[in-house]
Amino acid sequence: MKTEDIRIALLRIEGTNCEDESLNALKSMGARPEHVHLNELIRKKRNLEDYQMLFIPGGFSAGDYIRAGIIFAARIKATIKNDLLKFIEDEKIVLGVCNGFQVLTELGILPGIENLWEEHPGAVLAPNISNKFECRWIYLKKERSVCPFNETLPDKVFSMPIAHAEGRFMLPENREKYLLEKMIDNGQIAFRYVDREGNFEGYPWNPNGSLYNIAGLCNMTGNVIGMMPHPERAFFDFQNLEFWRGNSETPGRYIFEGILKHISRKF
Repeated sequence: MKTEDIRIALLRIEGTNCEDESLNALKSMGARPEHVHLNELIRKKRNLEDYQMLFIPGGFSAGDYIRAGIIFAARIKATIKNDLLKFIEDEKIVLGVCNGFQVLTELGILPGIENLWEEHPGAVLAPNISNKFECRWIYLKKERSVCPFNETLPDKVFSMPIAHAEGRFMLPENREKYLLEKMIDNGQIAFRYVDREGNFEGYPWNPNGSLYNIAGLCNMTGNVIGMMPHPERAFFDFQNLEFWRGNSETPGRYIFEGILKHISRKF
């Protein structure tokens, strides 16, 4: 499949607010992203099967009432669960960024350590350890993983922005060690928070206190991906904080490039 034939559904409801930046980034790469409201899928005005990628962007869906992402997840589960399950079984890509990651976790799709879809969430993105909204650039280091952008991401410390109040990845305490080891063995961890030198440190380098400094991960088959950092905000060179110094590094582009290459090869 050619890049220009790849159709991407940017799923939104009230409160999502990063879909335009995401659309502009993917469109600039030659793909065919389009805004799709959840109601359009529910009423069959759009069909999920027509797309090769589903992108749940960041924001504050449904005002993040109760907890982040749970209302969006509940609506999906009550309406298009079977369609989404088939989408995942067909090994199409599902990407959730920030609030989208929270939605996928609440759905029980991520981390997907043992099953494709858990009836109840197998992990949680809890309030940040600082107990405040963290909005800043952070440092990351990739892990060897089955995620589709593993080959395109630089094998060095890179930086992307975050903006969330609930991003602390946690597993059930009574199974934490076992499940984390499974994730590592499965190659599910995409990248982790580090300091400028690439060391795995605590807060503020780990901005939310995530277990094992996890910032992004995927399911066992690598086609469902969740991350707290925003690749669409580190896509164009002028978005880089040090652009004025001549630094044009764009790690967000590497992530989308890896995903699109994967889809092109797969379909």
